[in-house]
Amino acid sequence: MNSERTPDIITGLLNSPEPAVRLKVLVNVLSKEPESPEVKQARQEVKASPRVGLLLSERDADGRIPYHPYAKWYGAHWVLATLADIGYPPGDESLIPLREQVYAWLLSAHHERYIKVLDGRVRRCASQEGNAVYALLTLGLADVRADELAKRLMKWQWPDGGWNCDKRPTADTSSFMETLIPLRALGLYARATGDSCAKAACEQAAEVFLKRRLYKRQSDGQVMADEFTVLHYPCYWHYDVLFGLKVMAEAGFIRDERCADALAWLESKRLPDSGFPAEKRYYHGPQNWASGRSLVGWGGTSTKRMNEFITADALSVLKAAAHDLGVPQNQQPL
Repeated sequence: MNSERTPDIITGLLNSPEPAVRLKVLVNVLSKEPESPEVKQARQEVKASPRVGLLLSERDADGRIPYHPYAKWYGAHWVLATLADIGYPPGDESLIPLREQVYAWLLSAHHERYIKVLDGRVRRCASQEGNAVYALLTLGLADVRADELAKRLMKWQWPDGGWNCDKRPTADTSSFMETLIPLRALGLYARATGDSCAKAACEQAAEVFLKRRLYKRQSDGQVMADEFTVLHYPCYWHYDVLFGLKVMAEAGFIRDERCADALAWLESKRLPDSGFPAEKRYYHGPQNWASGRSLVGWGGTSTKRMNEFITADALSVLKAAAHDLGVPQNQQPL
């Protein structure tokens, strides 16, 4: 990473009014230990932040969000996944009612009726179970029911290493959108439990992306879908190259040489100030009850202006890929 302005961007992010951004930089760019005072303080500031307050603001007297857990993007499922991604501190028992909503949905007989097997392949939106496992493990709320969800993911894995909800009998190739989040979840599950089957499933899932260099067709090397090469935050269940790289970093595959093209693409998105933009978004404002309603904003979109969440994630990916950020290891928040 050659930009001389990267240290200035990092200093700016460390002074962001958004604690989730500061936390991402402390942990993923500056490699601060989870138990360090600055990281623990930042996590508590995330918990107390206005953004988190709004995400949780629709809870009722029982601590539940009174909508279907999968209501985009304000149901319990999405709120927990979002809290996990921004570094909400683990072990908060006030989130247990949301956890119970998610379990009641995913483990219900009604939900299981939608799990179809055609031509020997389970047709399932595995990102749902994947997000649940990832969020519950990250938030310190997992129990044996999370083990059951992880086992289901491994049982449903397709021969090529991924998952797909496509119910056409002819569909025999995994979906990027339905594979990335289960990969993220099973990678974390393998690290947390030492489960060798989960580790193997994670490695097989990673090949779905690596053999396509995260965004290119195998047949001709062309971009698989234009939307893959547009930066978004959050991605929710969608896929873009930065989200793919982020999961590759978490799961330990970021230094595979087949990530090189995607890393070069990410570098090409750098703005003159060395930050990275959010070019499009998948969410709408809180008054828009169409699918995609969000109670909070995530820094807006612009092809010319840095988005702090995108920039923090991009810098963390480049750091994990062993790119030199030019930042002293002892840099602290100002």
